Amino acid sequence: MLATWFLVLVALELGLARAGPVPISTSTRTGCDIGKFKSLLPTEWKAFKKAKDTLENSLKPQSCCFSLFPRNWELTQLQIWERPVALEAELALTLKVLETMPDLSLGDILDQPLHTLHHIHSELQACILPQPATDSRPHGLLYHWLHRLQKAPKKVSQECLQCTVTFNLFRLLTRDLNCVAKGDLCV
Repeated sequence: MLATWFLVLVALELGLARAGPVPISTSTRTGCDIGKFKSLLPTEWKAFKKAKDTLENSLKPQSCCFSLFPRNWELTQLQIWERPVALEAELALTLKVLETMPDLSLGDILDQPLHTLHHIHSELQACILPQPATDSRPHGLLYHWLHRLQKAPKKVSQECLQCTVTFNLFRLLTRDLNCVAKGDLCV
């Protein structure tokens, strides 16, 4: 890891770093094995289903008009290197919202799903290569998505965020995570 940082710093110092994004490698980067999440274990699915059902039953019916994760939000619209960045932001917000659920009785039900989500999140972070300092801000659709996720907690109520994250949970696990795990095979 130290050698990688040294090479990045040398490249930046010599002006050799390109002004574009650094691609992600889901299989060759040390510590990066996101491909193992193409499918979750049956026990993990069962824990997520139980948590989602319990959360849906505990949430008050809302007229939440804010759609944080629009139906047309497909990771395939992003470049391959951008997909893990978007998924990481989606996971971070999901974890933040689920960890701050006010109902203490949900603790046991959320333990296994939160543990799994934290594990996926940490594995995903190991796969995201840092961008060169010359172009550290995302552009285009990725920028729009990241901005939307970042601003959501300030725009809507906590209850609305809880509903949105809860109803998006299986999409995150089935489509988004699977797409990132497949890498360039996700089309």
